[in-house]
Amino acid sequence: MNSNQGIPIRVQDSVDTSNTSETLTYPEPPTSNHNSLPSFLEYAKKSGLNPKSTVYVGTHYEYLVAESLASFGFSLFRVGGASDYGIDLLGTWAVPSAPNPIKVIVQCKAMASKLGPSHVRELEGAFVGAPAGWRGSGVLGLLVGQHPATKGVRDSLGRSRWPMGYISYSVADGQVSQIQWNRHAVNHGLDGMGVAVKYTEEGLPRLTLTMNGMSLPPKQSSRTESK
Repeated sequence: MNSNQGIPIRVQDSVDTSNTSETLTYPEPPTSNHNSLPSFLEYAKKSGLNPKSTVYVGTHYEYLVAESLASFGFSLFRVGGASDYGIDLLGTWAVPSAPNPIKVIVQCKAMASKLGPSHVRELEGAFVGAPAGWRGSGVLGLLVGQHPATKGVRDSLGRSRWPMGYISYSVADGQVSQIQWNRHAVNHGLDGMGVAVKYTEEGLPRLTLTMNGMSLPPKQSSRTESK
């Protein structure tokens, strides 16, 4: 991943989701010091922020996740802050299985240890505390961690009444290695969607989305920072 090609995560007052008349109003940004991965890295360098600090590790991970998921059709804004119910990223997911982009709430866990059922329960609570535009039906909750989902996480997702999924993104690898979702997510816009592994010319595995068994090309983000 080229960290110099940052995807702006600046929160706008309102954003029109493509192919729908609904306008989503995003919360105020948690800080004015940075709004993208490059601007955060620049701010951290100038301010002397310790790369091992909780603030650095968590914020860095959130920007990396938002940037990496853009190629899968996600458009995510960093919104984490006080009284956010643990929601770190907010936005939409454009997939061919749904007529309009699916609204998503994302919790990012940069911790080195594997996540467990308690983190799934925490994400369930985020549905209730989500901003107005992301409440009710048609919202997908995603938990992102550095390791593949454990059996406990998979079982908890399967039992949940909420449309939810899990994504594994490792900072060390710089790659998304797992995307999965529960049956309620299938019923809320992901019917026919799947995930497959393709290999690069160098023989490296890369995750790709599929629709009815056919691989989908990576998305090219066209987002630009609003004035």
